Amino acid sequence: MILLRWLLALHSWLARLRSDRGQATAEYALILLGAAAVAMLLVSWVTRTNRIANLLDAVFRHITGLVS
Repeated sequence: MILLRWLLALHSWLARLRSDRGQATAEYALILLGAAAVAMLLVSWVTRTNRIANLLDAVFRHITGLVS
């Protein structure tokens, strides 16, 4: 009887270790961290180069050329 109780307790403890509760939250957190890292790299690249400003200038020149 004691052995049976011990085995049941061991089984429930192992089941709690294998539980997937919180797995989705951890995955979302990792995805958000990855997205933040990509955004930081993009902002860093944009501030070091002048490509976005050049792109916007070209777009505005093209639009004003079509309007006038």
